Amino acid sequence: MIRYYIIVDGRVQGVGFRFFCTMNARTLDLTGWVRNMDNGMVEMEVQGEESAIEKFIKNIKKGNRFIRVDELYQKKIEIRPQENTFTERY
Repeated sequence: MIRYYIIVDGRVQGVGFRFFCTMNARTLDLTGWVRNMDNGMVEMEVQGEESAIEKFIKNIKKGNRFIRVDELYQKKIEIRPQENTFTERY
């Protein structure tokens, strides 16, 4: 089990990026949260098996025809054992 704090820059607001992240995370059995930042970027915390997180990051970097990820910064942080879902925060 591992947890990352991630900041994503690019065309990631107003294009369904948070929903895209939530659906990908839930499909991969990951927990955490995602929210927009005031500077146009998106921040999130994601927790789960390392292989699932690697796949999650690959999926969100690929995006879709609306989403474009220019930069993705990640930092390993402390896990939260009680967390049981992935949510969108506002």
